[in-house]
Amino acid sequence: MISFKDLNGFKVDLTFEKDFFEIEINHVLVVLKHEGKWLLAKHKVRGVEFPGGKVEKDETLVEAAMRETLEETGVLINDLEHVAEYVVHGDVPFCKAVFTGSVVKIHSNYSLLETDGVVWMNDFELDSCEYLSFHMKDEGISAIRKRVGELEL
Repeated sequence: MISFKDLNGFKVDLTFEKDFFEIEINHVLVVLKHEGKWLLAKHKVRGVEFPGGKVEKDETLVEAAMRETLEETGVLINDLEHVAEYVVHGDVPFCKAVFTGSVVKIHSNYSLLETDGVVWMNDFELDSCEYLSFHMKDEGISAIRKRVGELEL
């Protein structure tokens, strides 16, 4: 397990094991590399980040990850694989599951409501991006990116 403080000062525990934490997982994150580029969304306020969000009622974690990715980027994915889980020990602690997968289709005219669209970046572009969301700037994301790079589907 990796423990660190995020940019808000909250303790975060990250593991690459499945079902490690006792807290219910109610958020998802998709960290996916396709043809040498990372799939990212341009959040209207926070900046560039990996797609993800809250799990809706009666939705599985995989369904939530696929839905959030499509809603935020217009990219349809499948073959999801568990990568990691982490708990943010904030005022109200929450747990997030991290997935990777394969791109099925990239919609060019998808109506995005939550973001300003999809962004594809190679490692250098992502490492040097000045418009990253604060979510993208901690050691947890670095460890997850490394793991996904090792798994590349």
